[in-house]
Amino acid sequence: MSLAKLLLDQQQRLNGVLELLQHERIVLASAQIDGHQLGEIAQRKQALLAKLEASEKLRQGVQQRLGYTSGAQGARQAANDAGCEQAWMHTLELTREAQRLNALNGQLVELRMEQNTRLLAFIHQAAEKTVYRASGRVAAQSGRINASV
Repeated sequence: MSLAKLLLDQQQRLNGVLELLQHERIVLASAQIDGHQLGEIAQRKQALLAKLEASEKLRQGVQQRLGYTSGAQGARQAANDAGCEQAWMHTLELTREAQRLNALNGQLVELRMEQNTRLLAFIHQAAEKTVYRASGRVAAQSGRINASV
C-alpha cells in the first residue's frame, strides 16, 4: 500500500473521529445528557481509534522499511519523497484538531462532574438540616441552607 493511500485512509478515519468528537461535545453540552448515546459514541470512537492505530503502525513500518528514520522528521521526509507532503501535513492538522476537541470534551466532562458534586453536596446538606417530629412530619431546622449550586 502506498504512503499516499495510507495517509488518505488515516485522514478518513480522523474525519470520522472528528465527527464523533463534535457529536459528543453537543451531547455533553445539552441540558439533559443521554448516557446511552454517550456510550454509543465512545464505542464508535474506540473502534475508529483502533483502526487508526493499526493504520499508523502500518505507516510507520513502511517508513522504516524504506530506510527512513522513525519519528516526525522521517515521516515528513518519506512523505516529501513520495510526493505527498501536503497529505502528511493535512493528516497532522486533523490529528491536532482531534486532540483539541478531545481536550475540550474532557473539560466539559470535568465541569459536569464538578456540577454534580456540588449538587450532591447541596442535597446532603439539605438532608442534614431536616428533622422529623414525633408525629412523623418534617420540621425544617432553623439553619439556612447554602444554595450556591
